[in-house]
Amino acid sequence: MRENITQTKFTCFHCGDECTSHPILLNDYTFCCVGCKNVYEILSQNNLCDYYNLESNPGINLKNPASKTKFNYLDDEQVQKKLIDFDDEHIQKISFFIPTMHCSSCIWLLENLYKLDVGVNNSRVNFLKKTVSISYKKEITSIRKIVELLTAIGYEPAINLNDIEKQVQKSENRKLSYQIGVAGFCFGNIMLLSFPEYFGLDEFTQAKFSKLFGYLNMVLSIPVILFSAQDYFKLAIKGLRKKHISIDTPLALGILVLFVRSAYEVISQTGIGFFDTHAGLVFFLLIGKWFQQKTFDTLSFERDYKSYFPVSVAVINNGIETTVPVTNLKVGNRIIIRNGELIPADAILLNGEAKIDFSFVTGESIPITKVLGEIIYAGGRQTEQTIELEVFKNVSQSYLTQLWNSEHFAKQNESKIKTFQQTVSKYFTVALLVIAIGSAAWWLMFNPSLALNAFTAVLIIACPCALALSSPFALGTAMRILGRNKFYIKSPEVVEQIAKINTIVFDKTGTITQPSSSQIVYVGENLSEEEKHLIVSLTRNSVHPLSKKIISYFPNVKGESVSQFKEYTGKGLEGKLNGKTIQIGSYHFLFPFVEPMKVNTLNEELATRVYIKIDNNLIGYFQFQHAYRKGLSELIQSLKKHYSLYLLSGDNDAEKDKIMHIFGKETQLCFNQSPIKKLEFIERLQDQHKKVMMIGDGLNDAGALKASDLGISVTENTSHFSPASDVIMDASVFENTLQFINFSKDTTKVIRMSFLISLSYNIVGLSFAVQGNLSPLIAAILMPLSSVSVIVFTTVATILFAKKGGLK
Repeated sequence: MRENITQTKFTCFHCGDECTSHPILLNDYTFCCVGCKNVYEILSQNNLCDYYNLESNPGINLKNPASKTKFNYLDDEQVQKKLIDFDDEHIQKISFFIPTMHCSSCIWLLENLYKLDVGVNNSRVNFLKKTVSISYKKEITSIRKIVELLTAIGYEPAINLNDIEKQVQKSENRKLSYQIGVAGFCFGNIMLLSFPEYFGLDEFTQAKFSKLFGYLNMVLSIPVILFSAQDYFKLAIKGLRKKHISIDTPLALGILVLFVRSAYEVISQTGIGFFDTHAGLVFFLLIGKWFQQKTFDTLSFERDYKSYFPVSVAVINNGIETTVPVTNLKVGNRIIIRNGELIPADAILLNGEAKIDFSFVTGESIPITKVLGEIIYAGGRQTEQTIELEVFKNVSQSYLTQLWNSEHFAKQNESKIKTFQQTVSKYFTVALLVIAIGSAAWWLMFNPSLALNAFTAVLIIACPCALALSSPFALGTAMRILGRNKFYIKSPEVVEQIAKINTIVFDKTGTITQPSSSQIVYVGENLSEEEKHLIVSLTRNSVHPLSKKIISYFPNVKGESVSQFKEYTGKGLEGKLNGKTIQIGSYHFLFPFVEPMKVNTLNEELATRVYIKIDNNLIGYFQFQHAYRKGLSELIQSLKKHYSLYLLSGDNDAEKDKIMHIFGKETQLCFNQSPIKKLEFIERLQDQHKKVMMIGDGLNDAGALKASDLGISVTENTSHFSPASDVIMDASVFENTLQFINFSKDTTKVIRMSFLISLSYNIVGLSFAVQGNLSPLIAAILMPLSSVSVIVFTTVATILFAKKGGLK
């Protein structure tokens, strides 16, 4: 009995490799090496053996474990600074590239690292980029310990400060090029050897030549099926293991059937087979895959490096404050960050009291105090007075993209078109297999010689690749067009979300009004130079449009840092300077239990007031006559025909009549709305099953922007960055809002039209294929052409719709 066991071939339970000699037994499982057994023991001790239920043999072979001293260099502080993405008093964040990540089990295990190391808070996997982002408590664990843990379970990170990820990407692209080269070489030579058969040259079609050429063709086809076509088989098998039929299943089946049938004919000397068709099919499939990959690489490049946010930052140069785009920041620049502003790059605190809210990065909203000379990482938001910092690491635009797409600001709504696309592809594949098998069965009964031709032609020509390509290409093209028109969207799926909107809610100040063009008048006691200095010093800490307007009212007055600065969202500001307390804001903020004073100046029913109080003495107030954005009236009149409109404002109702004249009496106008009230208003509309678009400036309506089905933040040369929004719209194109909405609707039409085109193509192709009249080679050529035609249609149609809508 023992002799039989030793002669049996065992497969490693962990990695799936064959146990060549001396297999290790544990808990009725077989392992090829000590490393695989150790990983199983680690997972078993931590109740993580579900890892093996998601995929069979998902592990990585560990016959060559890493040296115990291999990662000692990670204890060096200088190395750590280069690797760490974020660091505060308790939490650090780091990202690793994991080249061995390959299946759903890998994702599951890597996102359960906290069960293996109590110091790990959470870990998130990006499967497409093969990266894992880990947040951990630095008092409990370290980078070296985490890397050693990852290595111990078979996922050693590729740590290279010279961008290892791009090198691996190039390696993957090189493999595809080699596969195309092998398939193309074999296809060309097989065609060459098949020419005598094509043209019926009798002297070459004698038995001895036909037999020789047949065997040569079979030899040339072996590398095609084993190397060039291997990915189709791998993906099909993985799908079937998960009880999921993917589009690779019929492709792999067609390739396998063609090779087996051709090899049978050559060996049995009943024909020369279909090796030319087999090699041609793989070659053209790989060409289509290469084209698709190149296109997606282009989309990814534009997403990562050209998604310019209209975000700027104040820079001090020779004592003069100027504003520059964050992408132009350089190491050594001194930047000014005001209350509520985002820190765009890692910097050192030079001046001021820094209380930083890192909730965008860590999810923790408790502000952290930073002292002079301390590093403040990008992504934090200053919560008190203005601070001055020096940039010591170049800003990463891709980091801002990552922040904008942070899970803390993710919408719960998923793309219905995307789900529909996946469903269509799934059922399409099932229907395809049924038709292929049915047509083969039919011809086996009436004309067996056509059965294989019909079966393979159906599998090839009706591939649902074109269906899968239509949505990403249309949405990707739309995204680029909208970006060129200063309408910057978070992700392509936002385009289709815009098309579903039926209700639009506007904020007032900074959204429908244009702060830079509003008129400001001071009413009250004559201001001394000291009082002017106090006012400017306080308002310079705020990014609110009215604060900026007050500063512009005193062009020759320079402010300084104030202490105990506080900004109460939607109410006002307060702080201390030179022993005096100054407050600026609404009358109810300064005197919560006193009726506002009545001063008959200007046309007060059309104005907004900001009052000033110094050491409990009301000095006066600034009165603003708002200027409304260009084209607002025309835009509202157009939107009213198709959407329910609402207006929410934190101001009083002084301008109610003027706004009602613009919006109409049927529009609900709500004033004195706090940020919480705006949020609750949005939620009430959603409870009525309305799809709500919120358009605000992102200052005191971030909660409403996040809660809405679609949030648009309007910016006007501001450094205020709002990850809570789905869209950042440059204020200069505000009047084009309806054009953007209509273009989004047109894009969804293009997607549906491409579905119909692809479906029509498949119906026509199948009508020939099931009759056995369509050559598999012609089908192999037409399949990638159908994908290309859908790509061209979606791209060109989207561009034409954009031009029709007046977008460039």
